[in-house]
Order: sequence, then structure tokens, then C-alpha cells
Amino acid sequence: MINIVCSHCQAINRVPQERMGQGPKCGKCSSPILEGIPVELGQKDFARFIAKNDLPVIVDFWASWCGPCKMMAPIFTQTAAQLKTQFRFAKVNTEQEQSLASQYQIRSIPTLALFKNGVEVDRVSGALDGPSLVNWLKQH
Repeated sequence: MINIVCSHCQAINRVPQERMGQGPKCGKCSSPILEGIPVELGQKDFARFIAKNDLPVIVDFWASWCGPCKMMAPIFTQTAAQLKTQFRFAKVNTEQEQSLASQYQIRSIPTLALFKNGVEVDRVSGALDGPSLVNWLKQH
């Protein structure tokens, strides 16, 4: 069984490994829990989302004024769809969530941080193309 946090209601769902690719739905709100799109996180839901998901969580720290962030956004979304049963994908707008950016010492954007069980295990700064992003994630 794998614990998956619902991006809609933050409920923790236990999903059998063999059902991961079958479009599981949240037991509380009935929304799909592996939609294959990045989840927008803020201060109120960030800690629970990264700590309670058994799948590794990749977080894109970005800002609306950042050209490389805009360039990488569709690649990040495409990769989220491609690897939705292996990783959870999330985005944090550093303009709106300055306390999170400060807490995680985000000095340049875009910065991708990989969390396992709520602990950051790796990060990379700068825009990545699709193959580079997939290769970086597959190392983990």
C-alpha cells in the first residue's frame, strides 16, 4: 500500500501498488489523486503534501517574471503526466510564497527540489529540457 495525498482535499489515501495505474480516486472527495498535473502548493499545505506522500515529490520553485521558469513549465507539466505513478509534481510560486522560498533557501529560479518522506534529498537550479529532467528524476 502506498500513501498518496489528495491535491484537492489533502486527505491521505492508501492505494495498492497494483492499482496505481488505474486512476485511483480520493476516498474523501472522490477526485482523481494521480492526475498527472503539477499541484500548486502554499504554506498551509506544503509540509503535509511533501511529508505524507510515499512517492517522491518534485517541487518547482518558480516566479511569473522568470523567463526560464516559463520556458520549463510545459516540460514540467508533460513530465508530470509521463511519470504520474512514480513521482508527485508540485509548484511553488516564490512571489506569493516568500516564506517557503526563504525556508528552503531558494536563491535562483527555477529551482527543482526532490523530497522523499518530507526530506529534501536533491536539487537542481536552472531550466531543464525534458530528457534532462527525466534523467535527473530516474537517478532517484
